[in-house]
Formats: sequence, C-alpha cells, structure tokens
Amino acid sequence: MKRLIVLLLLLGVAVTIAGASHHRSQSRNAPGNFDYYLLTLSWAPDYCAMPNANRNSRECATGNHVGFVVHGLWPQFNNGGYPKECAPAQPVASDIVTSMLAYIPAAGLIQHEWKEHGVCSGLDAAAYFGQVRQAFDSVRIPDRYKTLSHSIQVTATNVEANFAAANQAFPAGAFRIGCGGGTRLSDVRICFTKDLKAEACPATERDCGVSGLTMLGER
Repeated sequence: MKRLIVLLLLLGVAVTIAGASHHRSQSRNAPGNFDYYLLTLSWAPDYCAMPNANRNSRECATGNHVGFVVHGLWPQFNNGGYPKECAPAQPVASDIVTSMLAYIPAAGLIQHEWKEHGVCSGLDAAAYFGQVRQAFDSVRIPDRYKTLSHSIQVTATNVEANFAAANQAFPAGAFRIGCGGGTRLSDVRICFTKDLKAEACPATERDCGVSGLTMLGER
C-alpha cells in the first residue's frame, strides 16, 4: 500500500512538472513575447559559393555585384534561444513580396522568414516587413564593402570596427560577425530593441571564433 502511495505521488509530481514545462514552452512561443530583434545581413558572395545554394539570378548571377542582403529580422531572447513558428502563417501577399525583393532577394526566403520568425513578432505581415525595411535602411554599409571586387582577409573585430565607424549613432557592441564554412565571413548581425533602436547585443550573441576570415569578392 505504501509503495502504491509513493508511486502515485511520484506520478503526480511528474505530471505537474511536465505541465509546467509545456506551459513555459507555450508562453515562450507566444507572438510578441521576445526581448530584442536580431537583424542578420548575409554576405551574398558567401551564400552563392555554397555547393547547395539556390542560386537565383537576382542574388547570384555574375555581374550583379550583390553584397549584403537581409536574411532576416529575428525575435530573440536575452538568455539565448528564440521563438519559432508562433502562430499559423498565411502566405505573404504578392505586393509585399514584390516590395521586399530589394531587401530579401528570393521570394521563397521571404515566405520562410514570415512563417518561421515574422509571426513571432506579434505583427501582421505588412507591419513586420515594414520593420525589416526600416531596420535595414537604418544601417549604413561601410564603403569598402559596397564594391568588393576581390576576396580579402578580415577579422571579426576589424569588420565590427568598420561597421561601428560607419554607424556612429549605434551603441558599442551592436554588431556581431558570423562565419560559414569554417573560415569565411557569412553575415553581420545587428541587435535592435523591439521598437527598432540599435542596442548592444547580449552576451549570448557571440562573434565567430575564427581569428582570420576570408570575405569573398562579389560576383
């Protein structure tokens, strides 16, 4: 009898813990429940050099000289992690897609970003992609990265310093550098508040740990 009571008590505790964990998971995935935005700007030459890249002509055709493009504006948590697919996503309207192609150069990626991240903003598609445009337009790309005709060697610290110098109104620590393929610069990430003011990134947003990176030249 005592064993049965103990087993029932343990089962009750397990159910309570599981329920609490499920509730926390649901609340973390509630639309609008996040701490800051991470604007990620992909370096198009790096993406186009990947063997499995979907090389659409807008981004990867030789002679287009595409540099930094928007990968996404992602809701994030200060303590690490991010919400994902927080609500059912209707397809983004064609007029919004058309307006966004100058920022995110692939219609499929626009739809993906809305389904995966945009719905977690708590905004509708028009308002969310308006924020994407506003965030990107507030960032000045350093002149040396606008027409990079050949590959160069860089460090995360150096690229961050160049972006900080070109965006002097941004606070220190607002930029982070990502790398792909182990030794190539893949993206620059910028932290924003929920109302799109640039801010220092939390400690959970780390730079690429590689000491020297190749920044591929534009096609």
